[in-house]
Amino acid sequence: MSDELMHYGTPRHSGRYPWGSGENPYQRNKNFIGYVNDLKKKGLTEVQIARGMGMTTKQLRAKYSIAKDEKRMDDAAMAARLKAKGYSNVAIGKRMGINESSVRSLLNPSIQKRAEATTATAKVLEENVKKKGYIDVGTGTENYLGVSKDKLDTSIEMLKEKGYKVHNIKTEQLGTGQFTTIKVLCPPGTTLKDVSQNRDKIGSIAEWSNDGGYTYETLQKPKSVSSGRVMVRYGSEGGKDKDGVIELRRGVDDISLGNATYAQVRIAVDDSHYLKGMAVYSDNMPKGVDIIFNTNKDGVSKLDAMKPLKANKTTGEIDWDNPFGASIKRQQKYVDKDGKEKLSSINIVNEEGDWENWKKSLSTQMLSKQQPALAQKQLTLAYEAKKSQYDEISSLTNPVVRKKLLESFADSCDASAVHMEAAALPRQASHVILPISSLKDNEIYAPRYKDGEKVVLIRYPHGGKFEIPELTVNNRNKEAKGVITNQAKDAVGINSKVAERLSGADFDGDTVLVIPNKKGPLAIKTSPPLDGLKDFDPKASYPAYEGMPKMSSRTKGIEMGKVSNLITDMTIKGANDDEIARAVRHSMVVIDAEKHHLNYRQSYIDNNIKELNEKYQGKPDGGASTLISRSTAEQRVPTRREYVDKETGEKIYTPKNDTYIDKKGNVVVRTTKSTKGAEVKSAFELSSGFPIEVIYAKHSDKLRDLANQARKQAVNTQAPPASPSAKKTYATEVSSLLSKLNIAQKNAPLERQAQLLANAEVRAKKEADPNMDNDDLKKIKNQALTRARARVGANKKKVMIDITDKEWEAIQSGAVSKTVLSKILNNTDEDRVKQLAMPKDKPTMTTARISRAKSMLAKGCTIAEVAEALGVSPSTVSRAVG
Repeated sequence: MSDELMHYGTPRHSGRYPWGSGENPYQRNKNFIGYVNDLKKKGLTEVQIARGMGMTTKQLRAKYSIAKDEKRMDDAAMAARLKAKGYSNVAIGKRMGINESSVRSLLNPSIQKRAEATTATAKVLEENVKKKGYIDVGTGTENYLGVSKDKLDTSIEMLKEKGYKVHNIKTEQLGTGQFTTIKVLCPPGTTLKDVSQNRDKIGSIAEWSNDGGYTYETLQKPKSVSSGRVMVRYGSEGGKDKDGVIELRRGVDDISLGNATYAQVRIAVDDSHYLKGMAVYSDNMPKGVDIIFNTNKDGVSKLDAMKPLKANKTTGEIDWDNPFGASIKRQQKYVDKDGKEKLSSINIVNEEGDWENWKKSLSTQMLSKQQPALAQKQLTLAYEAKKSQYDEISSLTNPVVRKKLLESFADSCDASAVHMEAAALPRQASHVILPISSLKDNEIYAPRYKDGEKVVLIRYPHGGKFEIPELTVNNRNKEAKGVITNQAKDAVGINSKVAERLSGADFDGDTVLVIPNKKGPLAIKTSPPLDGLKDFDPKASYPAYEGMPKMSSRTKGIEMGKVSNLITDMTIKGANDDEIARAVRHSMVVIDAEKHHLNYRQSYIDNNIKELNEKYQGKPDGGASTLISRSTAEQRVPTRREYVDKETGEKIYTPKNDTYIDKKGNVVVRTTKSTKGAEVKSAFELSSGFPIEVIYAKHSDKLRDLANQARKQAVNTQAPPASPSAKKTYATEVSSLLSKLNIAQKNAPLERQAQLLANAEVRAKKEADPNMDNDDLKKIKNQALTRARARVGANKKKVMIDITDKEWEAIQSGAVSKTVLSKILNNTDEDRVKQLAMPKDKPTMTTARISRAKSMLAKGCTIAEVAEALGVSPSTVSRAVG
C-alpha cells in the first residue's frame, strides 16, 4: 500500500469539499455555470469535469441546462422589473452587467419561452407519475413527446432532484422470448422491486407537444350519454338471448358507427358507468330510447346492469386516461349540422375487419381430439409450408437480410415445435358472433360462405367433438340481413342455443373458427352434446357462500390450465362420456369463477376431479401426462447465456450463476421461464406413446431439425463491411432511409407500452385458451400495439419503412452499415424485404412453391385451395404444375 497525499480541489472545486456538497448544493446557478465554463477554458473536457463533480456526463449536461434555464428566467424577471420602473435597455444592461442586445433577448417573450419548455415537460412527466405511478421514459419518448433528447433528459433530472426515481427493468416480448429494457420514472421512494412486481402498471405518457414542449395535448375525455337514452333489456325479457349486444338507433350522429355495421365498443354513461359489448343498428327502438343494452342479468337497477368506470385505486377518482380498463383503438367522431367536428360517444375496441385473419392454424387442443389421419395431413402441410419458407429465405442475395430472416425463421420453428400448430383447413377464418334469434338450431348466417354448405364452429377453450356444432349456411334470413350486411367481412349470425353449445359463448365480442366441412374420410368429426352437460348452469349450481374468498385472476389461469390439460389427456387416453362431462362441468365453473364469484372448490369435490387426475394423469393433484398437454407447460430454468454451435446450429446454454437472497435469507438461484417442449432434445421424451402423440412428436422433431439447419446457415453468414464510396454515391438514398428510420423509431415508447399492455391482455386470454397458438398471440399483441398507438391520435400510428427500389440499390451496394440496416429491417414489412431481395428474374412460383403445390394436390387439395394457401391465382398454380 503506497502513501500518497492528494489535493482535494479542482476539478472537484477549490476548497476541502466537492462541488454541490453544501447544505444547499449549486445554490447560485450563475456560479455553477461560470465554474463549468471556467474549467472548459482551462482545457478540461466534460468527462473530466463530470468525474470531478462525482456525476455522469449526462447528469452534468442536464444540470448545466437546468441552471441556464433558471438563470435566464431569473434574469428575464429582473429585466422586466427594471423595464417596468422606466429603465432603458442600455440602463438595464449596465445594471445587470450585460450588453443591450442581451437585454432585448431577455425581454423577448418568444425567447424567454424557451426556458419554460423544459419546466413544462417536467410538469407533464410529474403529473403522469402522480396519476399512474410508473411511466415509461425510455428511448424514443422524446420523439413521442415532440421534444429534444436533451430537453427530456433535463426534465427527468429536474424531477430526480426532487426525489423521483428512475429504474430500468426488463419485460418479455410476446412471441419472441426476447426481453426489452424499459426506463421507468417512479415516485420518490420507489424501489426496483416495486416496479418489477407491477410491470403491467407501467404507463405511457398520454400527452404530446406540437411546439417543442411549450404546450401539450392529450386524448379527449370520453363523451358520456345520458342513462335516460339507454334501455336495459334484462335476461327474462329476452336479454339473455342477446347477452352483450348493444343496439343503436340508426341515424343518430353521436352514436353512429360511421361506415361500419358492427363494432366492439365501450360507451360511457352518466360519467359513472359504461356499456361493453358488440354494437349493431336496430330499426325496432322504443320511443325516446337510442340505445338498448342486452344482459342476462335480472333484478338489478339500470346502472347496476352496467360496469362502473375504472377509478384510480389511490385517489378513488375516475381514471379518464383509461376509464374502461382497456385500450381503445379509436374515438369515433362526427360532423354536426354546423359543420363542426365533435367527439362521439362511441369508443371502438375492434371494428369490422379486425377479426377475419385471427386464426391461421389449428391448435393441438382441437386437432388432437380428431382422427389421427386429419392431424397427420394438416401437420404435414404445416411443415411443408415452413420448408418452403426456408428455401425462399436461403435464396436471398443480401447476406445481412438473409442472416436476419434465417434467425427469425429459426426462432419461429422452435416455437412451432413447442406449440405444434397444424395448417389451417381451406377457407378457415375467425368470425365474431352476433345473435339472430330467427335462425334454427342447425343454421348460421355467414355471407362469406356459400348458401347451403356445411360449416363447423370451433371456440376455445375446446372440450371436444361434443362442443362442435355443424351448421348449414342460410344467407336468406331476413333478420340477419338487417343486422349483418352481405358485405360483412368477419361477422356471422347464430342463435343463443348454438352459442351455449360453444363453451357458453356470449355476444360481447366472442369469436369462433368457421370451417367449411366437406363429407369424406378427413371431415371434422362432431358428436351430440353430452347428456351430463344438458341444462347445466355453473352460476346457478355453484354460487358463492357468505364470506367465501374471491378467485384471483392468477388462480383462475392456473386452475383453467389444469382442467384443460386434464380434458386433453382424458380424451387422448379414451375416457368415457360421463368422465369427460365431469371434467367439462368443472371447467365451466372455473372459467366463470372469477367473474361471477363461483364456488369452484365445491365443483372440484362434486365432480371428483381428484379421481380423474389419478386415473388419467397418475397423480391426485393432476399434472400434464401427454405430449399434447406437456409441451407448452412452463418450466423454470436457471438464467443462462445462449450461443449457437456453428457445426450443428443447435442452441448451447451456459449458466449465468445469478443468485439472490430471498425473504428468509436463503441464497436462491435466479431462474427464467421456458417450456418443457423447449427443454428436450426430442418431443418423444414427453410422449406417453399414444398414436396421436407419435404423429405430433415426429412433426415437432422435424421442425427442430429445420430450426437448427437455419441457425447453422445464419451463424456462418458474414456481413460485408459498409462501402464509404457507395455511401457518397447514394447519399440521397441513405439520407432518405435515415429519415424514415427516425420516423419509425418515434413509435418506440408506444411499442414498449403496447408490449406491457399486450402481456397483461394475453395473460387474460390464455386463461380462457391455455393452448393459444403463436398466430393468435401475435394477433393479440398487434391489436394491443394498435390501441396503444391510437391513444395519441389518428396520426400517431407507427409508420413502417417503405424501401424504394433505388434505396434498395443503395443497401445492396453497401451504402448502409450493418447496424443501421438491422434497425431498418426491424421496421420494414418482411414480405417487401423478400420481394426486393429475391433475384429479379425469380418466377412467381419458385421451385419450392411448385413442390409444395404438387404435394398438396397429391393429398387431395383442390387447385383453388392450393392457390389460397400459396397466395397466388388458381391459373398460376395450374400453369406451374401443368
